[in-house]
Amino acid sequence: MTDHDLIEVVEIEESCGLSLWGWDSYHAELLRPESIMLVARRAVDSHDGQRGLGGFIAARLVAEDLHINNIGVRTEFQRIGLGGSLLTAVLSTGVVQDATAAILEVRAGNVVAQALYERHGFATISRRRNYYRQPTEDAIIMKVLIKESTAP
Repeated sequence: MTDHDLIEVVEIEESCGLSLWGWDSYHAELLRPESIMLVARRAVDSHDGQRGLGGFIAARLVAEDLHINNIGVRTEFQRIGLGGSLLTAVLSTGVVQDATAAILEVRAGNVVAQALYERHGFATISRRRNYYRQPTEDAIIMKVLIKESTAP
């Protein structure tokens, strides 16, 4: 992900109903050395001739944990494996950078995303009441071990 991608990232974020970070927050995150920010670029579509982003994922290394902050996929690219590919890519990057686990929050009502995470080995570890706003909703906290710890 680069600064040039951020306008589209924010568009995807808004269309997916994600917690709104906005351009400034994504830009600040890009500058952090512990951040992993990936995009999936779409090839030229023969129907509309458009290029651009199909989706994105934003994560950050915090000690030995890879915290997945946001993942968004354009509506027309949902349910074809793009979200799973982004998730696989960020988990692989986390392993290379010595993360031992990945953790995320997901809206309690977002059962499609929860199913995606479960397919990638995530399990529910807790629930945070009223975590999300607009609308108010609980967060399901999910975690997966991605690498054996090397700590003594």
